[in-house]
Amino acid sequence: MLTDQRAASSAMPFLVVAAAMVDADGRVLVQRRPPGKPMAGLWEFPGGKPEAGEMPEAALVRELREELGIETEASCLAPATFASEPLGEKHLLLLLYVLRKWRGVPRALHASELQWLPAPALFSLDMPPADRPLIGMLDALI
Repeated sequence: MLTDQRAASSAMPFLVVAAAMVDADGRVLVQRRPPGKPMAGLWEFPGGKPEAGEMPEAALVRELREELGIETEASCLAPATFASEPLGEKHLLLLLYVLRKWRGVPRALHASELQWLPAPALFSLDMPPADRPLIGMLDALI
């Protein structure tokens, strides 16, 4: 166990931000990773990596605009939970925010498809290892 902790502590941290977008019916939006991308075909929460010097909330607002064509404000993002997962030579730290207010209709601009599901239905999806532990907490929050 100690060896695993040392290996994990030497990995480069890799920050990713994601949104659990919740509609008026309490469903959560997930997107499918497109062919040709790492983990292609898996379902995930929309989001991405902050650019150098970019705050996590600003990065998520930008990523949602780029990936889904929607607009929102950083003040609409409610911090929910996080996941920590080894990812090759890096260590992923995934920050999940809940978003209930945005402008526009989400479109799959960088994903192969989108779907709205009740939180418990997310357990049946094929998702990346870092996303799976977030489902239980998300279900409890919404």
